[in-house]
Amino acid sequence: MKKKIVAVVLVIALMACCLAVFASCSKKQTDAEYILGKGTLVCGVTLYEPMNYADDEGEMTGFDTEFAEAVCAKLGIKAKFQVIKWSSKEIELNSKYIDCIWNGFTVNEERKQQVSFTQSYLNNTQCVVIKSSNAANFTNAEACAGMRAAAEAGSAGESAAKGLTAEANVTSVAAQITALTEVTSGTADFAVVDVILANSMVGKGAYSDLQIATGIQLEAEEYAVGFRKGSDMVEKVNKVIDELLADGTLLTIAQKYGVDGQLITK
Repeated sequence: MKKKIVAVVLVIALMACCLAVFASCSKKQTDAEYILGKGTLVCGVTLYEPMNYADDEGEMTGFDTEFAEAVCAKLGIKAKFQVIKWSSKEIELNSKYIDCIWNGFTVNEERKQQVSFTQSYLNNTQCVVIKSSNAANFTNAEACAGMRAAAEAGSAGESAAKGLTAEANVTSVAAQITALTEVTSGTADFAVVDVILANSMVGKGAYSDLQIATGIQLEAEEYAVGFRKGSDMVEKVNKVIDELLADGTLLTIAQKYGVDGQLITK
């Protein structure tokens, strides 16, 4: 009789263990558990000033760089920056090659279907960049019709360029700075890029012969961080953003990189 009781107890214990293991396996790991568990937030970026770029020592710097590092410090993890092909950003995100898109990422309705955005943190607009010697030919948006354009593939600038000239006239390039190079070299008549980038680079160095076409006004937009659809990291990052706004940290970083005028403070 005792042997039977012991056997029954062992069977019950075994079943309990199996149920516990099954329950544990069936509980899906959240995105926050995955990211916080590995201790790093891999941010997908492209290189351009003043958001993410290499300094004279080859170290990553910029507004979005320091912003991400400040958020990660409060979360107790490290920020890692991975240069990606912008046109493949959503694929890289969903494959977990990166954990978020943190690189002057414009919020729009189409992207909301693919990623979950944090609260917006910077105002931006697309702008038309031309050769200064060609300024007289670009006094309004209608002047772009039939002209050759360059824009970063998969960007808001590419969409805007296709609205200004025929889609066949738009050359899609790997990065916004490459779009500027297309204009400098004469292979494009104009480029459409973020005004934040243009203000930082146009009229200087390799782009000293370029300027913003002030007579062409495009729609305003906002930057936010993009996470995997449904990610619970959004709530955690939003909380930290609020803290960085409240204690002045984010404003200090914005002032350092000359984007304090575009900072969204609620």
